[in-house]
Amino acid sequence: MPSALAIAAHPDDIEFVMAGTLLQLKAAGWDLHYLNVSTGNMGSTVMSASETARVRRREGQAAAKVLGAKWYAPFCDDLLVFYNEENIRRLTAIVRTAKPSVVLTHALADYMEDHMIVARLAVTAAFARGIPNFRSMPTRHADLTPCTIYHAMPHGQCTPLREPVTPELLVDTASVHATKRAALACHASQKAWLDLTQGQESYLTTMDSFSLALGRKSKGFQHAEGWTRHLHYGFGAENDDPLHDALGKKYHRLHK
Repeated sequence: MPSALAIAAHPDDIEFVMAGTLLQLKAAGWDLHYLNVSTGNMGSTVMSASETARVRRREGQAAAKVLGAKWYAPFCDDLLVFYNEENIRRLTAIVRTAKPSVVLTHALADYMEDHMIVARLAVTAAFARGIPNFRSMPTRHADLTPCTIYHAMPHGQCTPLREPVTPELLVDTASVHATKRAALACHASQKAWLDLTQGQESYLTTMDSFSLALGRKSKGFQHAEGWTRHLHYGFGAENDDPLHDALGKKYHRLHK
């Protein structure tokens, strides 16, 4: 059975921009794997960092259960997600364990460093998955399953310099939007935090607006998630596009 691994920075990032695609893959018979690299420990103005991390861990586990995905424990804290040897080794172990045909991760240009560094870590870990001489932490055997990396839309659907981003392809998420929204609602601790610090009002409404905007780009889907494939070298064949193969009419290509 093929598997998909979502690699995001913080608890709730997967639900914002990736969960709909995961759910469509699940409906197509795929196994799902779910990792937030960071504990999310800075995501509160009223709880201590340690309490916030504990709360957000429970919320992430609950969201993964809603999605029907295997949950993996985070190994960094907010703002301390670095592109370094330890994190590459830890993430490579998870990639080798999940053996994904699809890796879903952040855009390489996004609104905050944690997102962009996680995207780089995901690319390197996926590249290292099949290199026997690279030791993961903990040790896992190298895996040469062909793997396609898809980068999600950046938060706000623009680069950090406010340039609009057009994805390569769109996935129709209308039929699973209610479940995606229920998974995001598991992260209840984030409502007040996002309202106060990032001006997002209700985080559920913000997610709705993102997916509706992408749906309009398709000229056919009500809700959608946008993706762009990473270059194939070191991962698979040039024309590999397992989302297209798995999702059929729920897939719409905007450009090459």
